[in-house]
Amino acid sequence: MAIPQDALVDSVDVDFEEVEEHWNVYQLKDGTKIKVKLILRGVKRLNKYEPDGTPVYVTNTINVVRAVEVPDSIKAKPKDRTFSPV
Repeated sequence: MAIPQDALVDSVDVDFEEVEEHWNVYQLKDGTKIKVKLILRGVKRLNKYEPDGTPVYVTNTINVVRAVEVPDSIKAKPKDRTFSPV
């Protein structure tokens, strides 16, 4: 969901430190097992509040995805990585 630009007016950048980061592991129906981790890049506290009074935060994140187990039947043929000098 996109945040309207006017919602960022008077927002405050909030510093943070990593306390815990965990991988979520998923078994796909094609037999692949993937790991997914959300990485926090930045946080802003808006000048808006939930009905209970807690402030609203906007986060800048990226997702890291790793396939850790892939069945041979769905793998592509590896590319030739032979080095050829120029």
